Amino acid sequence: MDYIGIDLGTSAVKLLLMGGDGTIRNVVSREYPIYFPRSGWSEQRPEDWWSAVQDGLKALLTGFDAKQVAGISFGGQMHGLVMLDAEDRVIRPAILWNDGRTAEQTAWLNDTVGKETLSACTANIAFAGFTAPKLLWVREKEPENFARIAKIMLPKDYIAYQLTGVHSTDYSDASGMLLLDVEHKCWSEKMLELCGVEKSWLPALFESYQPTGTVKPALAAQLGLECNCVVAAGAGDNAAAAVGTGTVGEGRCNVSLGTSGTIFISSRSFRVDSRNALHAFDHADGQYHLMGCMLSAASCNQWWMDSIIGTKDYAAEQAGMEERLGENSTFFLPYLMGERSPHNDPKARGMFIGMSMDTTRRDMTQAIMEGVSFGIRDSFEVAKALGIRLDSTRICGGGAKSALWRKMIANILNLRVERVASEEGPGLGAAMLAAVACGEYASVEEAADAIVQVTETVEPDPLLAAKYQEQYERFEKLYPAVKAWF
Repeated sequence: MDYIGIDLGTSAVKLLLMGGDGTIRNVVSREYPIYFPRSGWSEQRPEDWWSAVQDGLKALLTGFDAKQVAGISFGGQMHGLVMLDAEDRVIRPAILWNDGRTAEQTAWLNDTVGKETLSACTANIAFAGFTAPKLLWVREKEPENFARIAKIMLPKDYIAYQLTGVHSTDYSDASGMLLLDVEHKCWSEKMLELCGVEKSWLPALFESYQPTGTVKPALAAQLGLECNCVVAAGAGDNAAAAVGTGTVGEGRCNVSLGTSGTIFISSRSFRVDSRNALHAFDHADGQYHLMGCMLSAASCNQWWMDSIIGTKDYAAEQAGMEERLGENSTFFLPYLMGERSPHNDPKARGMFIGMSMDTTRRDMTQAIMEGVSFGIRDSFEVAKALGIRLDSTRICGGGAKSALWRKMIANILNLRVERVASEEGPGLGAAMLAAVACGEYASVEEAADAIVQVTETVEPDPLLAAKYQEQYERFEKLYPAVKAWF
């Protein structure tokens, strides 16, 4: 049988058709717009997502036997607030994960409600991108819209609803709402009260690999699917990507260099760091994970290449850079959209530091790639302080296609970096969750062991890792030095 993974990203949806043995049979993508109504705001229309998914499903299945599709699941951009009225109509555009309008509400949660209370209720503190501060913002700034709410959903869950008619979510994605008791896997009554949220507004909770329903008969007929095609709950994009790279079970790590950047550490046990610098979330394998999230990662490099120096030839800009790794005197703070882990500062901004008359364009390009890597290490240091010991990490995302960036990550983190056969992290992970939901595999770990293959390994070089240790010690002093200016 075949399985479909739907990766609902920020700029596009990517749909993947996977055979039961893990073979990727087809991949298509469809873009949709993102809107910035004001500085720091970021929105999308859920209707655009659904139109793109419908068109993408038709293209994905062209030339294939749709009757062989046994299940569908999702990886999705996290934290976005989708609100439906009593007729299940979208009330307003979705407020996205990288939206920075909720500084006031986030501060109220952290400072007035208190970080200790939040951590006790949800295992996390408030970040500007989380869903709960967005709800508070709507309640305060758009009371007419808040009064119409009948259902609250996350982005991928809107697509699941359109497919099945069921209001559902999974624990990994719900972990980022600041409404879920992560440790006990239930909605937090205290947080619902604080945010003015009725429990009836919230979707039913499922493990990522559990079926939530089947494709609606009329839609199944339109797509050529069997009427009993299973839809599984799916996962937040980072958890789905972790499944797609085999980062499941105890003590495995994945670094993602996408629009945002993450370091993701899977665990069989629940744990929280004392500063709540890392997110403590449920994982798509039914267990737990810690995650550090940067708001801008490979997107920093894209901004620099596309918008500033005006080139698409990324490889040419990196040519010759390897000879000067660990010796760059120019640094870059990668906070173009503010920062989440570990600083939790929506007002932070990007900055070049250390330039001189002999600084070159290549130095600045290198500084951007290194700055993102140093930002990932900031979160890794928090994990190390918890006693977590790692000797390797998987890597995925658009930035991971760069051999130079993989080498930087290996030496800046001083970890063996493993690249897997498929570059389709969240989409492949979503298809694997669908396969587990349909009984193709007994567990997510079994699916990962069978499907995910390491094809390349980058070992850290002791001399280069030592150079980068000195560079990192300089980098980690920069944000505290300029924080007051932000």
